[in-house]
Amino acid sequence: MKVSELAKSAGVTAETVRHYVREGLLHPERHPDNGYQLFAQGDLERLRFIQRARTLGFGVAEIREILAHADQGDSPCPMVRDLLASRLPEIQARIVELQALAARMEQALETWAEMPDGTPDGHSLCRLIESFPEPLRDNQERGNDCHRTPIGTTSSEETP
Repeated sequence: MKVSELAKSAGVTAETVRHYVREGLLHPERHPDNGYQLFAQGDLERLRFIQRARTLGFGVAEIREILAHADQGDSPCPMVRDLLASRLPEIQARIVELQALAARMEQALETWAEMPDGTPDGHSLCRLIESFPEPLRDNQERGNDCHRTPIGTTSSEETP
């Protein structure tokens, strides 16, 4: 199979197939006369496995490691379980953060529904955002000097 045929069979784009080849997840043979990448049925099965792993939230590097274990004859299943078990609490916490963000966005839209648009005047940039209450900082909530990390940022992007 050529790249386009593999892509069509798997329901992905040819660029997706090429990306996985560049990342070392797929290993096509080369046609001796024209240099085209040729894929076998096993590559289609591997591509479908990659798609399933992506659906479960695995990244390319993790999938590469899973495939390497399998290619060496070692079961990647213990590693897969451990990765998912460690990631699930992070995902659940992120969902809570995103739900809180959605609630703030809904509150803002409701508050802003009747507010007029303003023009920046040197003192104000956007009255809508400026009218929204500032987030509570941990030191106000708990009496310490630490700041909470805003939703949508990582701790390395923490506010001063």
